[in-house]
Amino acid sequence: MITRPLNLASQLRPEPRNFDFLFLVNAGLLALFFTVFGSRFVLAPGLAVDFQVPQLAGARAGAVTTTDQIVISAKRAGVIIVDEGPLNMAQLHDWLKKKGKKTRQPSLLVLAGADVPVADLTYITSAAQEAGFVKVVLGAEDPTASPGGSRR
Repeated sequence: MITRPLNLASQLRPEPRNFDFLFLVNAGLLALFFTVFGSRFVLAPGLAVDFQVPQLAGARAGAVTTTDQIVISAKRAGVIIVDEGPLNMAQLHDWLKKKGKKTRQPSLLVLAGADVPVADLTYITSAAQEAGFVKVVLGAEDPTASPGGSRR
């Protein structure tokens, strides 16, 4: 019985002796690429399109602005989304201290979803006050406002 009818293995060039260094160079370049061009937002949880802040009658009348647009978003318990990416409650305290030192009288806007427990909101408020924030504002929508969000 003929197992190798064309004998192609004898026509091939011999395999190279050692290409381990090329593998290491490729792995190093990939690591460098992901380190330099990587982002905390890649495969990180974010705010969904259906994220809605709670509705509160008279929210428009009590609206205030925040300095330097320091905004954090919380969609569910224990996960806080900031400009740099998602943080847990332990990391939030350090982030607030760092941000609080950048402005003279910092204020914070908290956009929290309906699933966020009051205990988390209380922790965020107390951590912000410890970090030197003068004002902590909880975001809410006025139910009588136009759906387009236009300003008067």
